[in-house]
Amino acid sequence: MRNQILPIIALLVLWSSSCEKKESADVIFTNGNFYTVDEGQPLAEAIAVKDERIIEIGSAKQIAALQGEDTEVIDLEGQFVMPGFIEGHGHFSGLGLSLINLNFLKAKSWDEIVAAVAEAVKDAEPGEWIVGRGWHQEKWLEELDRQVLGYPFHDKLSEVSPDNPVLLRHASGHGSFANAKAMEMAGITAETPNPVGGEIVRDSGGEPIGMFEETAQRLVSRLYQEYLDTLEPEELKKRWVKAIELAQEECLMKGVTSFQDAGSSFQDIEWYNELAEAGELDMRLWVMLRHSFERMNGNLDGLPILNAGNYYFTCKAIKSAVDGALGSFGAWLLRPYHDKSDFHGQNTVSIDEVTNIAKLAWDNDLQLCVHAIGDRANREVLDIFETTFQSEPDRTDHRWRIEHAQHLDTADIPRFKYLGVIAAMQGIHCTSDAPFVVKRLGVERARYGAYPWRSLLDAGVVVTNGTDAPVEDVDPLESFYASVTRRRVDTGLEFFTEQNMTREEAIHSYTLACAFSAFEEQDKGSISKGKLADLVVLSNDLIKCSDEEILETEVLMTVVGGKVKYQKG
Repeated sequence: MRNQILPIIALLVLWSSSCEKKESADVIFTNGNFYTVDEGQPLAEAIAVKDERIIEIGSAKQIAALQGEDTEVIDLEGQFVMPGFIEGHGHFSGLGLSLINLNFLKAKSWDEIVAAVAEAVKDAEPGEWIVGRGWHQEKWLEELDRQVLGYPFHDKLSEVSPDNPVLLRHASGHGSFANAKAMEMAGITAETPNPVGGEIVRDSGGEPIGMFEETAQRLVSRLYQEYLDTLEPEELKKRWVKAIELAQEECLMKGVTSFQDAGSSFQDIEWYNELAEAGELDMRLWVMLRHSFERMNGNLDGLPILNAGNYYFTCKAIKSAVDGALGSFGAWLLRPYHDKSDFHGQNTVSIDEVTNIAKLAWDNDLQLCVHAIGDRANREVLDIFETTFQSEPDRTDHRWRIEHAQHLDTADIPRFKYLGVIAAMQGIHCTSDAPFVVKRLGVERARYGAYPWRSLLDAGVVVTNGTDAPVEDVDPLESFYASVTRRRVDTGLEFFTEQNMTREEAIHSYTLACAFSAFEEQDKGSISKGKLADLVVLSNDLIKCSDEEILETEVLMTVVGGKVKYQKG
């Protein structure tokens, strides 16, 4: 009798299980060409999302079984879907402010910039500051009447703005141009000495032409900061919030679902956390704190902040720097500049300061991310990292980062892998800088050590991608194109294409590599079961389309946590 009952019980259990109601999804994305960046399941047709996370991935038929009465179903009509782009290095509030102030990213001449300032003067009160950013002398198509190191003289700018101080930041962020009024207010004369780590660019007679490189920018920018400090705190915060709103709109429109911010203040971090906890962020932020060692030492209580507002805000890293940018002769080199033979660049933050910050990060279990452009700068940072790691060899998996890692001595490339250092690079910088890199470095250093993605990847180094916005447009598709072609869009100039990434590597550098570099690979970077449903839908298949079609690709939809945050049209 017992032998007869047992099979009956087993059948009843199976029947009961089959009758249980399956978990229904909040939203289903179906009929898509999913490129998942998940080696376990690289391709799919549909996903199901509940509570901002992917609960299932597979064929359209499989996922349809999770549709309930209240499930929203979004038909992707066969379009290409991939994890949302993660901006691996940018300046979020700076991006927003660039959309408020004068923006010269697309400017093709100095006269165009002067004309824009002249228009701004018409609406400004006397004494009111006029600020802007994004100009780059190497991108201008018209030759200057007079120049020093490719920089213009201030005369034309000063003529259209006699009563308004003007401060125009270089696209790189490593130089600024001022008019006569601003220099007069700052007390800048031929006798003003160069500060440590910076240079006042002068004519043959020693007179300042208006250009201030690296730390010399502070001679004028401090006055603008003093002006901002006179504003009411409520007005400053209102302006900041507006900038954040604009930055979010710009990123979502271009398929960016997460943004790694390369240097924010204590005040910024407090405000970001408020927005996240209030549910007022539409995309995810991972932020590096940036202050001097003196300002941070003893003041890191409350850090790290992890996944505030349901994974919308994290701050668990510190940012520092050791040099400037190549375009403004600020990159710190082992050998002199090819086009400035008596100059090795600028060490903008002392090695002792960076070493102290490294110990601070180490003692507080925070990642350290250090800006280094030149080969000397990268070697110095690797030395600091190695010394710090050796202090406690049993501690592993630090994922400390060198931000940019643009120009390397080939002997240092294996050290990135050996030390587990992330190369946080920006594809678009390569093609943007291409017209002047050989001028600055010479052919040999440019060929083997400039933006050496292929060499780093072949050595097993984790390479991330981004734009350094607002230094460049935050558009990841332009940076993706640069990564796989190393070709300029405007002139077709190619820059040592043997260092190209493959399509798959470039997508990885913009998704899972960025997530890994922030200890977020369990939540972001691939379309995988259990991860946050952050997606971008594109009009072209980035794996299969032609090079030209990459640039024609449109962002059709940007999804964060399963919610459509942007849709074309």
